[in-house]
Amino acid sequence: MRRSARFARRRAPALAACAAALGWPLAAGAAPGAPREADAGGGPHQAAVSGAATEPGIRLTLPWLLVQLVPSPELWIGASGARFGVRWQVTPLLYSFGINRKLSPWRAFVVEPLTRHAGSIELFGSPEYVAGPAAAAGGWMVRGGVRSYFPLLDRGEALSCSLGASVVHARDQVAASYEAGIYTLFGGLGAQVTVTPTAALRSTTITLSIRYF
Repeated sequence: MRRSARFARRRAPALAACAAALGWPLAAGAAPGAPREADAGGGPHQAAVSGAATEPGIRLTLPWLLVQLVPSPELWIGASGARFGVRWQVTPLLYSFGINRKLSPWRAFVVEPLTRHAGSIELFGSPEYVAGPAAAAGGWMVRGGVRSYFPLLDRGEALSCSLGASVVHARDQVAASYEAGIYTLFGGLGAQVTVTPTAALRSTTITLSIRYF
């Protein structure tokens, strides 16, 4: 036990440095009920440990806004065949149930990877453009819905999944869609499959999800 504790203390500065370089606050990814280190004296040291969680200083910035303009590629498959498309993602509101309970679970627009993939539910908007004749499949589509994320490995850092439902508007038609996704690399890379069963817009969309935080 003492050897493990010494190893954890040596590793902590390196993890903090990596997180700072990537702009991902470690505090946001702390375990909900993380055990507190016991102190035989029970004095100031214990108080310091118990108050270790701090709110991340996240905010909208111009560089963040610019990288959000980079879309995720997708393949739209419908009755008229397969077509290439692109999709953007925006998160107006997210509630995380997987982060440290001392931190605020609410996020708007800017969401740290660990806050999302440790377990959360979000409202999302997703503009899409599908190439091809507008009468067949092409043109702009807009989706809006609800999506939940669940951690699978390393609290979502190595592997996580999602389930969601949305309403899609395209070519003056409105339909319901259902989706499932899987993600890795802190949620930066993933794959989503969206199915729209309604006859007017029946299709399956496979998206290579690329998220820039």
